[in-house]
Amino acid sequence: MSRTSRLLVLLSVALLSPSIARAQIAGVEVDPAGVLRLKVFDARLTQQRVAAARKTLASNIARVSGSRKISLNRLEAALAQRGQSDDMRFLAGLTRIEQVFFYPETGDIVIAGPAEGYALDASGRVIGVSSGRSVLELQDLVVALRAFSPNGGGPNQIRVSIDPTPEGLQRMQQFIRSPAFRVRGRTQREGDRVAKLMRESLGLQTVSVGGISPQTHFAQVLVEADYRMKLIGIGIEQPAVKIISYVARAKPRDVARNAMQRWFFTPNYECVRVSDDEYAMELVGDGVKLIGENELVTAAGVRQQSDHVDRASQVFVHSFTENYAALAEKSAVYAQMRNLIDMSIIAAFIQEQDYYGQANWTMEFFGDEERFPVETYQTPEQVESACTAIWKGSTLMTPVGGGVEIQPRLALATDRLLHDEDKKLQQRREAISLEHLQDGQWWWD
Repeated sequence: MSRTSRLLVLLSVALLSPSIARAQIAGVEVDPAGVLRLKVFDARLTQQRVAAARKTLASNIARVSGSRKISLNRLEAALAQRGQSDDMRFLAGLTRIEQVFFYPETGDIVIAGPAEGYALDASGRVIGVSSGRSVLELQDLVVALRAFSPNGGGPNQIRVSIDPTPEGLQRMQQFIRSPAFRVRGRTQREGDRVAKLMRESLGLQTVSVGGISPQTHFAQVLVEADYRMKLIGIGIEQPAVKIISYVARAKPRDVARNAMQRWFFTPNYECVRVSDDEYAMELVGDGVKLIGENELVTAAGVRQQSDHVDRASQVFVHSFTENYAALAEKSAVYAQMRNLIDMSIIAAFIQEQDYYGQANWTMEFFGDEERFPVETYQTPEQVESACTAIWKGSTLMTPVGGGVEIQPRLALATDRLLHDEDKKLQQRREAISLEHLQDGQWWWD
């Protein structure tokens, strides 16, 4: 293959998708075989639903609140007594959880954060009608609370990974060495031919979920966020904010032909502030980082870690992290993932501080799958490989793997905790009164 006829070929772990127009929003669907695929929806339907919600929502739930409070114990009791309402399902319109407060005198475990009225967008996500921000869902919070339950224990890690199979990687290596890999002219048609054959040789890639049930909305959000991040990395999906993609900076001479890029979402673990009396906790910062890990793929399809540093990968993960908050404002799935990370850390904190025991809260209703089912989603098991070919004057074969790794307890390590030096967090807790709550009331501003 001559130097003038070489391609930059990038592979990812998703279905090669059309570009998303401004009048569309993206989501995913999982077919009966467990294959996850991108799906686009007409954004005009979202506008119609938001307009309808503004007319029908109760005025108290619809107003924008800087700090809406929810007693988890009272919410469970109210739901068990009278069934689940939309306000319960969408946690009274909370768009983030910023604080957790414990009141030993009443046994209330309270979460607090900004909130507003809500509506379902065209893809079925719940969003705020004023800001368009992603709204929290009770089903996701219950998954986190079950992971760090009153019974103790819990996973060391909640994770999602989307990776090529060893067989697929081996077939890809065989294809690279075959005559079919030779590029016959510097044309887009030829690039598309090579990309198609690369995609076919790699085949379906495997989704794995750990620490939580893969049949939950929680798991599906993590998979989608990972899936679409990789599409952004290889230039197939254009993000709603400026992020320097991997493909924009990739240089064939810097990466071995059998190199494998792996990108992981992780929490920013220095994100927890705790009051001196340990009855108040606050989450600070944006909470999410994207990190990279370089690996090499052997001819047998086995991944081996590499000490090689790919500058383009470093730039991409840094750009994604720096722009994550702005991206979450525009693309709901990333706000959802950030909220899931927050929920996981909060649940681990509640367990570690034994608020369950102090409140005598056994979570009998939320903890029972038969009484409160959350494992109702099709398990995502596979995704189709995507491949894009770009002329850069040399050859680069780069399958992309990685996923999401959340270790909530790392955020609670003593050396990472932030101190409430000015006592503002403790004062904020003490300023909240529960005496005015009526029977059956579980949220208030």
